[in-house]
Amino acid sequence: MTEYGRGSGPEPWHPEDPLHGDSGWSGHEAQQGRMPFGGVPQHQYPQEPQHQQYLQQEQYPGQTQGYPQQPQPHQQMPVQQPAYDGGGQAWDTAPGGYAGAPQAAQAYPGTGQYPGAAEGYPAADGYPQADPYPAPDPYAGADPYAQQPVGGYPGEAPDLYGTPEAYPPPKPPGRRDPEPGAEPEDDEPDEDSALSDSGRDGDDNDRDAGSGGGRRAGRSKGKGKGKPKRSGAACLVAALVIAGVVGGGGYYGYSYLKARFGSAEDYAGSGNGESVEVEIPNGATVAQMGSILKEAGVVASTQAFVDAATADKRSTGIQPGTYTLQKKMSSASAIAVLVDPSKLNVLTIPEGKRAVDVYKMIDKKLGKPEGTTAQIAQQQAKNLGLPAWAVSTRKVRDPLEGFLYPTRYDLSKESTPESLLKQMVKNANDKYAALGLEGKAKELGLANPYELVIVASLVQVEGNKHDDFRKMSEVIYNRLKPSNTATNQKIEFDSTINYIKGTSNINVSREETRRIDDPYNTYRYAGLPPGPISNPGDEAVNAALDPDKGGWMFFVSIDGNTTTFTKTFAEHDKLVAEFNERQKKKSGG
Repeated sequence: MTEYGRGSGPEPWHPEDPLHGDSGWSGHEAQQGRMPFGGVPQHQYPQEPQHQQYLQQEQYPGQTQGYPQQPQPHQQMPVQQPAYDGGGQAWDTAPGGYAGAPQAAQAYPGTGQYPGAAEGYPAADGYPQADPYPAPDPYAGADPYAQQPVGGYPGEAPDLYGTPEAYPPPKPPGRRDPEPGAEPEDDEPDEDSALSDSGRDGDDNDRDAGSGGGRRAGRSKGKGKGKPKRSGAACLVAALVIAGVVGGGGYYGYSYLKARFGSAEDYAGSGNGESVEVEIPNGATVAQMGSILKEAGVVASTQAFVDAATADKRSTGIQPGTYTLQKKMSSASAIAVLVDPSKLNVLTIPEGKRAVDVYKMIDKKLGKPEGTTAQIAQQQAKNLGLPAWAVSTRKVRDPLEGFLYPTRYDLSKESTPESLLKQMVKNANDKYAALGLEGKAKELGLANPYELVIVASLVQVEGNKHDDFRKMSEVIYNRLKPSNTATNQKIEFDSTINYIKGTSNINVSREETRRIDDPYNTYRYAGLPPGPISNPGDEAVNAALDPDKGGWMFFVSIDGNTTTFTKTFAEHDKLVAEFNERQKKKSGG
């Protein structure tokens, strides 16, 4: 065993190993080798040839076998050998030399032998021979780390410890410093651990100070700097970050699972009392309706509305339009409003309604005083978008009659009587233009498209059923013909008398038909009335454009629901007599 890797504990002693045990260390460091002759290198002489013969002798641990050299005939410089207790040899630790081989303090001049060669055994060819029976080592117990002076013999290895760039000589194990950059071993608990309170730290300090032994001393130096302690604020920040990550992940995970497998979010009750208008467009799907309601704050989620609509079969009848609902309604409550036509915030104009009745409906729906819309229609008729071919004379009772197109109108908070009238006129113009009234009026023998609208309004009022519209249109066109001698081109419709009176009676006396002097009295004045008497729908207009070709001239409404058409006046008189007889029986006459 050499001095490297030695631990601080006791080791077994071997009588032939001078390197075992450090108890004899006196605290002196190894001396650095000195260059002979004041640092000037010796003059080298060529050596005589030698027989390379290995010395047959025991080697100590760490000792290498060397080749003895032929003594030089030149003068040898005696070197003072430092002596230790009991005297002894010096150990040459220089690399390349006779490592660990004992040498004499000085050579014996003229003998041709080196110390250590046995007396009485001549050397072969003048070369010294190893003693096969070496004497006991006289230098046992000497300091193995003391530096042996360097002899000035030619061929001897130079002292590598004496130069500035040389490695320092080895030190005893108890005085070795840890290598630079080496990390102390962590096989012991930290100084600030719970074990330090039990007194072990104090024991370690005493041992380090007293013994200076081995790795304990190295660890003491390594720990002298102390491990950096973890900051409490850093630990808190780390904990908060971890908690945030875990909490955020849990929240999103919960949201995903709830959206995936849980029931859709929904409000409870019929709302919070805050009204909101929602428009359902034409052709919207249930999912689109739910999305619109969710954006308006009516329902909590689209899916909840879809689920409620699926459960309620009435949802298939939801009509497009504007609805007045409340915010934060349950989906079921919202469905109940949407399927109820009376809850729809719209204004529906039926076919055949007179303009005066339409005005009243607008006032009532918008909460305006009665007569408000009629006054606007009278004062702003020219500004509401009537077509250029619409006739406006003093004889026309209402210029908007026939142009208030019957359909449903969606209302909102911005709706006004004026805006509604403009929308109705626009719809009528679009419909009439699409049907080509201007071109077909002349084909039918009419003066202008306005007369065609008049015909359509008469068809709408007199015809009880849509199946009767084309026959009624044929009656009108036949009575307008110059060849009509039965009525002399007079229309003779009771509906015109009711329009004048503002009534809707089925029984019109002959005396009234003769007494009322009004351009709209078709019993008194030939031809068409000055203007339409109602606002016709699509079927009435189409019937006016395409009358029946059956040659019908007369008709009688038997019971108010059934109309009978005839071609001759005789057939007509017979039907009239039957009608009068039924009326007498109803009155008890």
